[in-house]
Amino acid sequence: MKANPPRFLEWAREIQALAQTECHYAKDDYQRDRCRRLMEIAAEMISDNSGIDRLQLATAFNAQIGYATPKIDVRAAVFRDDRLLLVRERLDGGWTMPGGWADVGDTPSRAAEREVWEEAGFHVRAKKVVGLYDANRVRPLEIFHAFKIIFLCDILDGEARPSNETSEVAFFAEDSIPAHFSGERTTAQHIQDVFAALKDPACPTVFE
Repeated sequence: MKANPPRFLEWAREIQALAQTECHYAKDDYQRDRCRRLMEIAAEMISDNSGIDRLQLATAFNAQIGYATPKIDVRAAVFRDDRLLLVRERLDGGWTMPGGWADVGDTPSRAAEREVWEEAGFHVRAKKVVGLYDANRVRPLEIFHAFKIIFLCDILDGEARPSNETSEVAFFAEDSIPAHFSGERTTAQHIQDVFAALKDPACPTVFE
């Protein structure tokens, strides 16, 4: 079962998002100053409960502009002989489907395809959305709200190759998936859903 984010993190995220949006519509410096102070309070809440540097958080919050919306995390479910491609993150030693934050200017599917090439050494083509999930990652602590899109992909070519972000690349049968995942990047529920999509092409897209 997915762990719920700590309440302080939920509150801080909401305060930051509201302040960012209000700052976008502010009509004078007085309103903008109040919004910046609210973002500083959100940074203090997270810092006091996590050890993350308050000034770095405040700088990150104040750098956000416009109407606050969730970020997008993409993941690629790539199979070979009914085995799922996973990569081991150098950051924490955990396993995950290849993926990461979508870049500005990318389509979601293209972002997922690129991540597989960069992290695992395979060119792939996305063919179906397996699921759209809330992605409030907790480990490692993520300060911004995010959505996760998982694409079912076909391999075009390539060979398994680690990267500067990944230390191992391997394919796993459903009954041999590693127990140690990399934070919330990939969860047991995601694994269950991608194998269901593999077995049944008519399986509907999962969403939250």
